Amino acid sequence: MSGIDAADTSRSRRKQRMTLVAVALGVVMVSLDGTVVHIANPTIARDLGASMTGLQWVTNGYLLALAVTLIVGGKLGDRFGRRRIFVLGVAGFALASLGCALSPSTSALIAFRVLQGLAGACLVPNTLAILRSTFPPAELNRAIGTWGAASAFAAAAGPIVGGTLVEYLSWPAIFVLNAPIGLAAGALAHRWVDESRAPGRADRFDLVGAGTLAGALFVSVWALTSTGRAWWYLATGVVVASVLFAGFVIRQRRFPAPLLPLSLFRSRALSVGVLLIVTGNIALYGVLFSIGLYMQNVNGYSPLETGVRLLPLMAVFMVSSPLGGRLTERLGSRWPLALGMALLAASFFGLAGLSTNSPYSRQWPWLILLGAGMGIIVVAGTEAIVGTAPVQHSGVAGGLQTTANQLGGVLGTTVFGTVIATIVARTLPAQLHRAGVPDAVADQVLAHKGLAEQGIAPLDAHLNHSAQTDDLATAAITRATEHAFMSGVHTVMWVGAGIALLSALLALLIPARRRESAGTQEAHTRQQRQSHERA
Repeated sequence: MSGIDAADTSRSRRKQRMTLVAVALGVVMVSLDGTVVHIANPTIARDLGASMTGLQWVTNGYLLALAVTLIVGGKLGDRFGRRRIFVLGVAGFALASLGCALSPSTSALIAFRVLQGLAGACLVPNTLAILRSTFPPAELNRAIGTWGAASAFAAAAGPIVGGTLVEYLSWPAIFVLNAPIGLAAGALAHRWVDESRAPGRADRFDLVGAGTLAGALFVSVWALTSTGRAWWYLATGVVVASVLFAGFVIRQRRFPAPLLPLSLFRSRALSVGVLLIVTGNIALYGVLFSIGLYMQNVNGYSPLETGVRLLPLMAVFMVSSPLGGRLTERLGSRWPLALGMALLAASFFGLAGLSTNSPYSRQWPWLILLGAGMGIIVVAGTEAIVGTAPVQHSGVAGGLQTTANQLGGVLGTTVFGTVIATIVARTLPAQLHRAGVPDAVADQVLAHKGLAEQGIAPLDAHLNHSAQTDDLATAAITRATEHAFMSGVHTVMWVGAGIALLSALLALLIPARRRESAGTQEAHTRQQRQSHERA
């Protein structure tokens, strides 16, 4: 009898390992697409003629589609089967990636990036729900730590792989890479992952609520990315988004089967965890967006050189994720979240001291701090959200966690990019005058819309077509533009530092951890078995 039990245990362990590999490959595919695009942004801008707003939407179209449909993806998994929806998401993501690679214009690329996001919304939340239904509570944090490490590994490899592909092949190659990864993830999930779904009757979907939430998020980001418009444009967007958010809350309270049960937010740990996942990703994506432009457009690094120089951030992210899992297992999520946010604040303070001629030795220490903080935040925040939600809502909780993740990415790219572009447009005239650029040449530069939006990316191409600029004037314009760009970078870093410090204080609101008893863990295991039998 003991031999049979040992064989069953061995098979169960193997199934757990292969399940973890399958979902890790799925999240690797999604995470890889986030960082490789940041490296490719300047090349995409040159090849497709994309403006700063266009570049923002290449990233934000993907992240926003993810953010507004992740809860729906989790709900689909709870109802129709988490493995089934995960596999459909993997297949859809791979196909949309091929569409991105074949895009002939910025608009087409944004459209396929949106399709990527919709497929990712089926994929990502169900990875966490699958882990929740596969691993007992005593092992869940370590599994989430490995899941986070896989995501961080993809983020770490993204700049190197993306830089190599962009420099030696072309930017479409970064999207083709998803096809073999998606094939492996889908095959492993089909073979090893047990199907699971929420117990009880199948509730109808709250399509009105989903549409209201999507509209609110879309209007918010659209208003923030529309630089150069009158102040009332932003104000109108904020008002409309606020009304839609209020309508969503009212709808969720009245609908018998809400898309997002508001009762989940009675948990202080879950509510604070959602907020800190958002603020942490504002930091990560905002820095990736702005530092990527800084390294290539100010330091003059190639895409590959930029990827190599971002490697410390991503490598430490990969290492600190399992560490975050162990810390969270021992201490709960409160103190790891506070520590991670403090590390982020220190990183922003350091990056705010960069200048146009700062050597790399003054950059990488702050990138390491950022990676260490984010690795801890992702795991501790995920435990606060997914680990405290009821098991029957694990798909929705996974969608909520990844919604916060992607919404933070949207806001980071949007806010950092918008602030930089706005400050460049406002400070560039004074910088040109201070550099001694003749008025006629300065007017020519300021009339170039792409230059005002992107900072300095189209500078060389613009000046090469100007008959009124010599080498001295070109050098003066370059210095002026770089200083204007750095004014924007300094501003967003100080804003980021303030957000991180406030978030560290908010982390202290999370209740102290209460250890689960052995009886609680056994009850969870029995609930998993019953769920699998019903499936």
